[in-house]
Amino acid sequence: MNVEEEVGRLKEEIQRLGKPQPDGSYKVTFGVLFHDDRCANIFEALVGTLRAAKKRKVLTYDGELLLQGVHDNVEIILKPEATASDAVVKS
Repeated sequence: MNVEEEVGRLKEEIQRLGKPQPDGSYKVTFGVLFHDDRCANIFEALVGTLRAAKKRKVLTYDGELLLQGVHDNVEIILKPEATASDAVVKS
């Protein structure tokens, strides 16, 4: 699985486990993701996938490196999807 596929799967899992917010984003804590059996089976390196998604500005969280136990309560926010009307087409 390549990085883009993993980030896509991560988005699906955050939507499954997280709480939808009024702005269209989803919030989930690192501990919920880390301790979920399905996520454990999908992601060999959850922290690496989270960092890749953050670098691509798909999600946000405080800090750089999340560690199990220490950062279980850190909120991960999946940003709302951009709609077609949000995109600016340049010719």
